[in-house]
Amino acid sequence: MRQTVLAVALTGLVALPACHHGGPKGGPPPMPPAPVAPATPPPAPEPPPSRDVTPVEDEYTRMRKMATDEIERMGLLSEIHFVYDRADIREEDRAVLGKNADALKRFDFLKVTIEGHADERGTVEYNLALGERRAKAAYDYLVSLGVAADRLKTVSYGKEVPLCQQSTEDCWARNRRDHFAVTSKARP
Repeated sequence: MRQTVLAVALTGLVALPACHHGGPKGGPPPMPPAPVAPATPPPAPEPPPSRDVTPVEDEYTRMRKMATDEIERMGLLSEIHFVYDRADIREEDRAVLGKNADALKRFDFLKVTIEGHADERGTVEYNLALGERRAKAAYDYLVSLGVAADRLKTVSYGKEVPLCQQSTEDCWARNRRDHFAVTSKARP
């Protein structure tokens, strides 16, 4: 009997490795290896060292701090011109006055003097009156576009402050103008 037990044990040992190696064909596929947990992502890069950055000022605040003569030199407001011996605002100058009105409404603290000018032809008195009518025409138009009247004033220089000194039609045309001078700022 001992031989029988020994024979059965040996047969089992031989059969056991055969079962372990995959079994019969067509059986279930071998199990995939267990999933490996993904590695933790690398840490985010360090932000660059902070610098003392001055906040950007908006245009309104920057202009508010500027001196009026500095604003005047910027050319924020454009001049308009007139036909000889007339104070009527030309169609192309209506667009210029529209842009001036937009700037004055955007920078609601600016006060402006509208300077009326004439060319050298005519008497001093006549040209002073003509310059005043020209300045008043621009004043009325700007007010009609929504610029507060208390921010505007007029003055006439007639022919006394010419841009051009030559006695030519081109020079006279340059002198027939309204200049918009930034003269002060309203208090905050």
